[in-house]
Amino acid sequence: MTQTIAPRVRTLVLLLLATAGLLLTTAGPASAHAALTGSDPQQGVVVDKAPDQVSLTFSEQVALSNDSLRVLDPKGKAVQQGKPFEVGGTTYGVKVHSGLPDGTYTVTYQVVSADSHPVSGAFTFSVGAPSVTSVSVSGETAGGGVVGWLYGFGRYLSYAGFIVLVGGGAFVLACWQRGAGVRPMQRFVVGGWLTLTSATLLLLLLRGSYTGSGKVADIFDLDLLGNVLQTKAGAALVSRLLLLAAAALFISVLFGAYDKREAEEKRDLTFGLAIGGTVVAAGLAASWAMAEHASVGLQPGIAMPVDVVHLLAVATWLGGLSALLVALYRSQTPIESAAVRRFSQVAFGSVVALVATGVYQSWRQLGSWSAFTGTRYGQLLLVKIGLVAVLVGIAYISRRWTAQLADTVVRQGKRAPQKERVAANASGSAKAAKSAKEAGGAEDSGTAKKDGGGKQAGGAKKAGGAKGDGSKRAAQLARQQAAMDTARQKRTRDADPHRFGLRRSVLAEAGVAVVLLAVTTVLTQTEPGRTEEEAKAAKAAASSSSSSSSAQAGSGAVTLDMSFDTGGSDGKGVVTVDVDPARVGGNEMHVYVQRPNGRAFDIPEVKVALTLEAKKIGPLAITPDHITTGHWSASNVQIPMAGDWKIAVTVRTSDIDQTTVSKNAQIG
Repeated sequence: MTQTIAPRVRTLVLLLLATAGLLLTTAGPASAHAALTGSDPQQGVVVDKAPDQVSLTFSEQVALSNDSLRVLDPKGKAVQQGKPFEVGGTTYGVKVHSGLPDGTYTVTYQVVSADSHPVSGAFTFSVGAPSVTSVSVSGETAGGGVVGWLYGFGRYLSYAGFIVLVGGGAFVLACWQRGAGVRPMQRFVVGGWLTLTSATLLLLLLRGSYTGSGKVADIFDLDLLGNVLQTKAGAALVSRLLLLAAAALFISVLFGAYDKREAEEKRDLTFGLAIGGTVVAAGLAASWAMAEHASVGLQPGIAMPVDVVHLLAVATWLGGLSALLVALYRSQTPIESAAVRRFSQVAFGSVVALVATGVYQSWRQLGSWSAFTGTRYGQLLLVKIGLVAVLVGIAYISRRWTAQLADTVVRQGKRAPQKERVAANASGSAKAAKSAKEAGGAEDSGTAKKDGGGKQAGGAKKAGGAKGDGSKRAAQLARQQAAMDTARQKRTRDADPHRFGLRRSVLAEAGVAVVLLAVTTVLTQTEPGRTEEEAKAAKAAASSSSSSSSAQAGSGAVTLDMSFDTGGSDGKGVVTVDVDPARVGGNEMHVYVQRPNGRAFDIPEVKVALTLEAKKIGPLAITPDHITTGHWSASNVQIPMAGDWKIAVTVRTSDIDQTTVSKNAQIG
């Protein structure tokens, strides 16, 4: 059975990595963490007079560049002038040319939110009357494409490297100090350092293109790199590199001087390494906490230290788990059951810290129970919680195997073969010496018979050569005996059912941890549920206020927002229907389709039907024309009678996925 372990391990690891890659590739571009909550002019509105400027309001502060806000006329020509500027608070604007002609204008924005993630989108408004526009906003958003995928992969590698580096070092220092002299353990921790360092350099190079053009050619643009270094995210990445230099010193001491010290000196050095390692690990964790989710929003002064503790707990648990897997599968030095039990205690404390900090983070990022199922962040968080529960369940099984793992098994797997090896080496050496002696005697006798006493010196020389051959033979026998002892030791170790069960359960834990890390990486790139719901509420309030103002002005326009879910991929969103002036006779109708975070997007088909059920009139079918990304329009929509009309909208997001949503509106 043990002969098939290695192929099974390789197959399982490949499958788990493939799963993680699938999660990363299907995550799509990074979702906006600052949502657009309002604009002036508002989306889809028709104004009588061209505005002097266009302003946008976000849910949090954002960083602007020269091309962050653009206004395009129906032919796609830019009509903004000057650089974007801050109007006040979280509102930003850009001036436009005076005397804009009638038609539909497209506003595009691409900014960076306070938590370092890119935000982009577009909407339209019209001057005088809507018109057909040639502007086609790309379906790719900021943070998408090849550069976005590379950036997401780099984030995954950076988290993985951090976990291996911190968790592996903590495992050796706190649980298995003999592991400092084990070569596979050394390679494991050094590999974590190399992975984190390489991923940090990659993220630093990708950052400018990731938040800007998204072009691969801009990755090595030194001007963009200089701009990145002046941002909060760039400073965090540079700080991480400096801390990694200190981590390299920690590794060199841990796997160098530490292993060669005596027991008393090692105790003093252990304390120093523990303090220094904790400071470096906390600093590395802070490079994430100070630049991402925890640094903005609700209670950042509490959220950042909590995030540091959360990351350290994850690294200690999952990194130590991976180190234990290496010790069980790759190390020729058997790990003591006492070391496994110590790690079990450390892992339990890490899980307690992980749950406590995770509960706070969930409350802070979601804010309501409905956000668990109503937002993408909440849904991913539910997946993460489920994976953690599975991981804890497997860990419980591992603790049971650990309790049954006896120290006597380790002694049987290590010390007995050593005694046998010593005896075997002594026997082999004796036999080799005897053979050498006999060979020397034979040569000496032959020489004497052949040449007489005058040739005794030559006989002695030949005897000495025979003795040298015997020594080589003895060394060869010793190497063979050592290899046999190692194989016997491995068979004895693997034959222990308790150790074999522990190896399998730890391997299963590590597999779940790989997928958990992928989900966590996607989660950090997803708009928090609290932000998404606040953006929806702000938009609804703005639409309601706009409708009230329009009604007071005598326009009588009706705006209806309806959420939909076709059940397919990318099938969730909000459809908005504007009917103006909402009276008997001819009306203008505009239909807007947006993602849950407020970003406009196109779908294959939109149809509208009007029904006056009280009078059994309808349904009156309307097929609006596509104007621009996420915008459809129909003119001269005839409504024959006043009443409470049901407005039903059918949205189709793929060849087979569609749904119909409806609301009632008072017309006339």
